Amino acid sequence: QVQLVESGGGLVQAGGSLRLSCAASGIIFSINTMGWFRQAPGKQRELVASVTSGGSANYADSVKGRFTISRDNAKNTIDLQMNTLKPEDTAVYYCSAHGVRTIATYLSDYWGQGTQVTVSS
Repeated sequence: QVQLVESGGGLVQAGGSLRLSCAASGIIFSINTMGWFRQAPGKQRELVASVTSGGSANYADSVKGRFTISRDNAKNTIDLQMNTLKPEDTAVYYCSAHGVRTIATYLSDYWGQGTQVTVSS
């Protein structure tokens, strides 16, 4: 069984910074892509940033230049450094792992439970 555990959410003023972390636990052979999605009230879940096992990163246009995703393949962890936060960044942020290979599964997807990020104006 694979679990994703997020940490680092909270309340911050506009212009401030937060760092989110996510760790995947279980007997994991490999993970193709890990990433962060977010969902604001009344809106659909959207991709914030993702990174492949090879280190290729992808960002939503709305966060380019402000957010940085990093990954440690050996530890199956990712971080999201969020700078210059804006009120519109307020959402529940979800960690995701895609194409996960374990002893019992092949190319499965997993999601964390989410962490709240609130940016006050």
